[in-house]
Amino acid sequence: MQNVTLKVEGMSCNHCVKAVEGALEEIGASGKVNLAEKTVQVEYDESKLSLDSIKEAIEEQGYDIA
Repeated sequence: MQNVTLKVEGMSCNHCVKAVEGALEEIGASGKVNLAEKTVQVEYDESKLSLDSIKEAIEEQGYDIA
């Protein structure tokens, strides 16, 4: 398993947290958002997912990866 912390621009509320964490769950990753720091800690199986696919899932929700 791989762990990475991503800076996510545009999150401001609990709806944002659920959108980002839900998008990660849908693709088979798990994420824990820190709203105050505007980051998400992602755990994923690098043999099944790429970092690009994780970033894409978050960006599809309307957020930018810094």
